[in-house]
Amino acid sequence: MNILERIDNDLKNAMKERNELVLSTLRMARSALKNQQIELQHELTDDEVAKVLRTMVKQYSDACNDFKSAGREDLAERQGAEIEILQQYLPAQMSETELETICKRIIEEQGGTSEKIGQLIGSVMKEVAGRADGNRIRQILEKLL
Repeated sequence: MNILERIDNDLKNAMKERNELVLSTLRMARSALKNQQIELQHELTDDEVAKVLRTMVKQYSDACNDFKSAGREDLAERQGAEIEILQQYLPAQMSETELETICKRIIEEQGGTSEKIGQLIGSVMKEVAGRADGNRIRQILEKLL
């Protein structure tokens, strides 16, 4: 069963169970996926679905941080719960040690310096294929350089 089918099944279950949080989150995800499908004019692959979901998680994380800085803990908690729901459909995130190992290897291969950090981030992002956040990669690279 692909990611899209899992989302559809979980959406139906949330309707039956009247789980408003899961229902609204999956409806938003389904809407974003449908828009991407219309834009690309073909059925989405699992990689394309994961990319859309990662974008949503990033947007929700930014919103969560904004809510916390504004003192709106209630909205921050809801966004956090929505992030957790969406992350169920994404590949598992890499551990810090795995990510550090990859970063060290990329730095050695490319002769990395702090001036080339953008290129290094791009290379690491290609290798981890969505299993790590760009901000985490940047932090690790900056620590290693």
